[in-house]
Amino acid sequence: MVIGLCLVALAAYVKATKFRLTGRSVYFIAAVMLIFLTLSSPVNTLAAGYLFSAHMLQHLLLLLVIPPLLLLSLPECNPRHLIGRTMDRFRLHPVAAWLAGLCAMWIWHERTLCEAATTTQAGRVIQIISLLGLGAIFWWPIVGPQKDRRLFPLLGVVYLFSACVGCTILGILITFAPVGVVCPVYLHPVDRLGLLPLIRDQWGITPAKDQQIGGLMMWVPACGIYIFGVIALLARWYRTAEKTSDVVTAETGSPAPALSHRSIGEKA
Repeated sequence: MVIGLCLVALAAYVKATKFRLTGRSVYFIAAVMLIFLTLSSPVNTLAAGYLFSAHMLQHLLLLLVIPPLLLLSLPECNPRHLIGRTMDRFRLHPVAAWLAGLCAMWIWHERTLCEAATTTQAGRVIQIISLLGLGAIFWWPIVGPQKDRRLFPLLGVVYLFSACVGCTILGILITFAPVGVVCPVYLHPVDRLGLLPLIRDQWGITPAKDQQIGGLMMWVPACGIYIFGVIALLARWYRTAEKTSDVVTAETGSPAPALSHRSIGEKA
């Protein structure tokens, strides 16, 4: 089913872009490939009741990696057009978008919901859809198709860094929590595919080590994604300041004045 949906998505995107590959197409293709690897690969098999760390990897990809790639693949929306005006009507406040991303991170690691998402098909489908949707809401103020509605880069830095702190706290709690408290199903997996000897004996992954790896993934790689976003925003801010300086130079015929330490002291 996942393979079919990925193929349909690729065909629809190619048709919508009239068979012209652009830089945005790369983002979309990368997102579809990651969806396929996340939901139709050994990662998916291990996440379905065997390894909490594999479940965590899926969680991070669906919430923090795939949504921004999908948003970056969208064409820029003109605020004067119908789509742009419609988006303006349903625009969320950045605080609400921030809470959506953090809630998706925390709520699905509540014991009951984590169990439901792992042991039932309905819970799993709901989790996947919610992670993609809430992830898109979280990343919208940063890489949404309406560039004039994106957060100012320095505000975006605060937005992502504070999310990194929230993610770090959750990662620390999971890493040092008693084994099996977060998601007990991974403490005694039902070995329906005969994989436990491979996981326990050959790979040497015990339930305690598995939970620690999962917590560290939430702690370190997840924050690495946020920090990458922070660096990208700082680069955007620098480019914007540089363009502004070039415009001032072109209009006045002289370089934009720079404040020296002496002039700053005099103004103070």
